Amino acid sequence: MPAIAELDRLIAAAHGWAREPMAIATVIATWGSAPRPRGSHMLVHADGRFEGSVSGGCVEGEVLAAAAETIADGQARRLQFGVTENMAWEVGLPCGGEIEILVQPVAAGGFPPRLFEAIGDARAAGRVLGVVTDLATGSSAIAREAEEGAFLNRYAPPRRLLIVGAVQIAQSLAQIAAQIDAHPIVIDPRGRFLTEDRFPGVERDERWPDEAIEAHAPNAATAVVTLSHDPKIDDPALIAALSSPAGYVAALGSTRSHAKRLERLRAAGLGEEALARLDAPAGLSIGAQGPAEIALSIAAGMVKAFRG
Repeated sequence: MPAIAELDRLIAAAHGWAREPMAIATVIATWGSAPRPRGSHMLVHADGRFEGSVSGGCVEGEVLAAAAETIADGQARRLQFGVTENMAWEVGLPCGGEIEILVQPVAAGGFPPRLFEAIGDARAAGRVLGVVTDLATGSSAIAREAEEGAFLNRYAPPRRLLIVGAVQIAQSLAQIAAQIDAHPIVIDPRGRFLTEDRFPGVERDERWPDEAIEAHAPNAATAVVTLSHDPKIDDPALIAALSSPAGYVAALGSTRSHAKRLERLRAAGLGEEALARLDAPAGLSIGAQGPAEIALSIAAGMVKAFRG
């Protein structure tokens, strides 16, 4: 089965625990080498079960205790922790830092339960949703405008990676993508390449790439990478991807083959602004050799684009 993104697991837990007492902890500020980025969540059930993470393990125990207090009295709490050098080392960080965490009741006046549904609906529709929290009262709502003294959390659509060309690199790339919450979809009209044996548990699409990409409707959280080395397959995919708001578009191939590719894409009507979006040769230059390392470099290029 495809990997489920961390945020989607948290939303699923909230739905599963509906009508039961809960608290939600959110990283609202970080300094130095913080274990988790701003906006990270941990959802806590009254019986101590939890989903998500706010510190990678550094302070979860103390946050769970604060969450129990918030569930009991319905009051939001702000917590600040210093991540010591030893604690940082335990979770794989080079040095320490500080994090500030807000713990809210999952209730009206705190983090209303309906927000989980709103976030889930926005992600399913490919939209970004902002939730603003008044830090003085601990109350959250869908953001309508920027508010001074408030914490704004933006929930992006789930990441997707459309891989065109069911080649060996695609096998490694699909596995890496699933591990970094980028749902992989492998596209190739050549049925003998695109088999369950070669891509176990990975979503597969046997349509021609331009048709498939149009149907998948890429958004800013979608990456498209062409790997087949066959212009009949790769070029229609690139034309469709560069005509969409896809957040990252890349193509495998040498500098020489890319120059020829650009000539073909210009002849097909793509302008210089669209062509400038194309990352080719695909990925970060890390001296990659072999399918797995090349897949790693492409995944790194995708992450850089998404974070940029």
